[in-house]
Amino acid sequence: MNSFEIIKSARLTEKGSIQADKHNQYTVVADRRATKPQIKRAVEELFKVKVTGLSTMHVRGKLRRQRTHQAGQAPSWKKAIVTLKKGDKIVLT
Repeated sequence: MNSFEIIKSARLTEKGSIQADKHNQYTVVADRRATKPQIKRAVEELFKVKVTGLSTMHVRGKLRRQRTHQAGQAPSWKKAIVTLKKGDKIVLT
């Protein structure tokens, strides 16, 4: 897998903004099959930063219903919280 397949997107949320300001941590959506070393290498390559820490977790998709009695399910995804070296930043705007 190349870097663009491993990192799907960066998540911009209120909690993520607080993490970025206080702890220099950013949240990215990664491919479910990607390992920590692959995610670290992809973030460093795509955003030109130095990664000092990485946590991953699988987020289960929520059950959804839209104007019907039959429930569907949002897809499951992998969340990676990336800690960067002091002074490095990812611009998400």
